[in-house]
Amino acid sequence: MPIRAIDPWVNVTMGEQKPPDYLIRVKEDYFKGGDEFFRNIEVDQLVDDMDAAGVEKAILSVGTRAPSPHALSFAEKHPDRFAYAVNLGPTGKMKEIWELGGLLASHPVVMARVVPFGIDRPPTDNVYYPLYVKCVEWDLPLSINTGIPGPPMPGECQNPMYLDRICLQFPELRLCMAHGADPWWGVAIRLMIKYRHLHLMTSAYSPKYLPEELIHYMNTRGQEKILFASDHPVLSFQRCLDEAQKLDLREGVLDKYLYTNADRLFFSERKPRA
Repeated sequence: MPIRAIDPWVNVTMGEQKPPDYLIRVKEDYFKGGDEFFRNIEVDQLVDDMDAAGVEKAILSVGTRAPSPHALSFAEKHPDRFAYAVNLGPTGKMKEIWELGGLLASHPVVMARVVPFGIDRPPTDNVYYPLYVKCVEWDLPLSINTGIPGPPMPGECQNPMYLDRICLQFPELRLCMAHGADPWWGVAIRLMIKYRHLHLMTSAYSPKYLPEELIHYMNTRGQEKILFASDHPVLSFQRCLDEAQKLDLREGVLDKYLYTNADRLFFSERKPRA
């Protein structure tokens, strides 16, 4: 069967603003990126890159405050290929939640996203709770970064163990850990076994460096839980998918990792609470 993929973490507006120092460090120290790292991507170029690699759909990152018209134009031009993940910097107040709701009503938003290191507050902090409540009400999946971040930013707040309490308090909340869970892979796996609505995407993680314990979990109890993502153009579609095809996965697991699990989590019919 030809390879097919859904990529839940794609950036098309990295050239719109001056990058913070920590992202410059990531580019230079981790990914050895050149000048093309911080640039906008045009829709035709992205579609060509997706077609070449076998990516059927991509979820593009946008912010709640003044979302980029450039990014929003992608789904207008290709509604069958693009959807959106809305990045929030939770404050515990409602303004940003209402902005998320407005985007959800007017654009193909399939996920909300928070990055704890950006505010140095773990997911158990009450600033996140209004978002959890609304994501349950809207039946909207939520992505939360886990693992020690690459840039010189606080890492303890991204220990996946914090999600233990969140999954207990919000059992209907569909959660997806993002950017792996290094060095807490074992904790993340144990939590996914424990909670049916907890997933993990390997965004910004080169597939050839995924740990053996995760590959074992993908082949056994975690076949429905692990999602591919690239963080394109940080890591290119083609590089990630070439490496993914070389993973030691049982028959049928690769398609679940690259496509089926993301299709079910992000593109199945939402059932908002009245």
